Amino acid sequence: MKLVLTEFVTLDGVSQGPGSPEEDTSDGFTQGGWFVPHMDDVLIGLTAKWLGQADALLFGRRTYEAFARDWPEITDPNDPFTVLMNSLPKYVATHTLTDGSWKPTTVLSGHIEAQVAALKQRPGRELQIHGSSRLAQSLLAAGLIDQVRLVVAPVVVGQGRRLFPVGGAPAGLRLVSADTTPGGMVIQLYDYVGLPESATYTGVSDLL
Repeated sequence: MKLVLTEFVTLDGVSQGPGSPEEDTSDGFTQGGWFVPHMDDVLIGLTAKWLGQADALLFGRRTYEAFARDWPEITDPNDPFTVLMNSLPKYVATHTLTDGSWKPTTVLSGHIEAQVAALKQRPGRELQIHGSSRLAQSLLAAGLIDQVRLVVAPVVVGQGRRLFPVGGAPAGLRLVSADTTPGGMVIQLYDYVGLPESATYTGVSDLL
């Protein structure tokens, strides 16, 4: 399976609490729900298509607990995500949980990177990370993430947990596609290509 990170972020890189003010208030975060005002039918269709490409889901403990609390309670028959979110195999990377209440769940502990690498060797399409920014940072640093899907909301919140924090591991990415939605979201798809390249600017003629 290909390991794909899907992340909703603000223009200043915050990934915390996109879905509601109460979703994640850890560390005093008060700006949750910043993503919802910019959602539209186009974005919902795209994200439903992405989820349809998943054969399994991978979470960090914090995101897993929030999703396990919320998704089983969504009963809207028109919601395009509920059936898959609740039925797909789920893996949670944690050193504190021993079991998962959101079935079917497998708990990964110990050497997380090695276990994720083993999961990637299984047949299938995509093993998807949703949210779980701390897990995503460690797996990106280990070179295990194959693609990054970013949905950037047109908002600056000024606080909160960032997908790419100061001091994080460097990574080189190649832009595969970019698009926008009527609600103002910018959708960017990147392939992971290893460490970032660098060069010295010596004039325009050397770049042409």
